[in-house]
Amino acid sequence: MKQCLTTVLLCTAVSFNALAAGDPVAGAAKAALCTSCHGPAGNSVNPDWPKLASQHAKYTAKQIRDFKAGVTRSDALMAPMIAALSDQDIDDIAAYYAVQSSTGGFASEEMHALGERIYRGGNKESGVPACIACHGPRGLGNGPAGFPRLAGQHATYTVKQLEAWRTGNRTNDSNDMMADAVRYLTPTEARAVGEYIAGLH
Repeated sequence: MKQCLTTVLLCTAVSFNALAAGDPVAGAAKAALCTSCHGPAGNSVNPDWPKLASQHAKYTAKQIRDFKAGVTRSDALMAPMIAALSDQDIDDIAAYYAVQSSTGGFASEEMHALGERIYRGGNKESGVPACIACHGPRGLGNGPAGFPRLAGQHATYTVKQLEAWRTGNRTNDSNDMMADAVRYLTPTEARAVGEYIAGLH
């Protein structure tokens, strides 16, 4: 069974991203320390903590390194967990999560219409751009460009991050893209977008 799992992970990793710096097989063991918060195979059940399954390896690795540096992104729970990780450990863990299957999420019907409108078309009156431009119609993001997969992410976590960018508590986006994008996003719009994203798959 263990040999079969290793073979599947290895084959999936090669087909998923031949240029990945990390080894998903090695990452499977190293990711054990992440399981308590991010769940088995990166599918967190706590809405405050993000799902990592199916996330682009490049993006996950960057987030871990940013948390470790503690300048543009910080978290008291993350800091001690990743303090001893080497660059190779980070790449391996990111590669492991990239080949895991996301369990998807659930969207609120009440917020669906507004969330879809903002995600797909933005708000021209207030200057909020459409999320679809960077994150794609299905929320799958763009790995090479560093734009994360959003599909199925917990709405609570997404809303928390949108607020962090809006207030400047999180600043690890490229060229202030996210800070600019959410500057005029209202709390209601943020919640609606979070709910809509949770239902994407």
